[in-house]
Amino acid sequence: MKKIVIVIERSADLFDAYSDNCDGIYGAGNSIEECKKDIELSIAQIKEKLPMERWPEEIKGEYELEYKLDVQSFLEYFSDFISLAGMERITGVHQKQLSNYLNRRAKPRKQQIDRIREGLHRFATELLSITL
Repeated sequence: MKKIVIVIERSADLFDAYSDNCDGIYGAGNSIEECKKDIELSIAQIKEKLPMERWPEEIKGEYELEYKLDVQSFLEYFSDFISLAGMERITGVHQKQLSNYLNRRAKPRKQQIDRIREGLHRFATELLSITL
């Protein structure tokens, strides 16, 4: 199964999305969910409007979409669900620094991005292990 990587970034007005490894797939929306739906619509329109020989190879046959967010977009979107104090406990990155990333006063280094990602994955794994 082919994996299509979709990068979602926050712009001044909305969320923009594009495929990192498949030409011709773009989307936008007021939220990440709208952006994802627009990406799916973009793929559907390619399949509907273009002859199959003009489709990107990645969407011929089975594929899965993988969404990739930059740190700023992630923090902006999920700050409605997780406070910066909570995010600090999850990731080990001080909330003041997270606030700087969120408000685009600073851009995280690769080490910080890795630290945030690893903390989030640990938290998600812990959540998945819980049953109610």
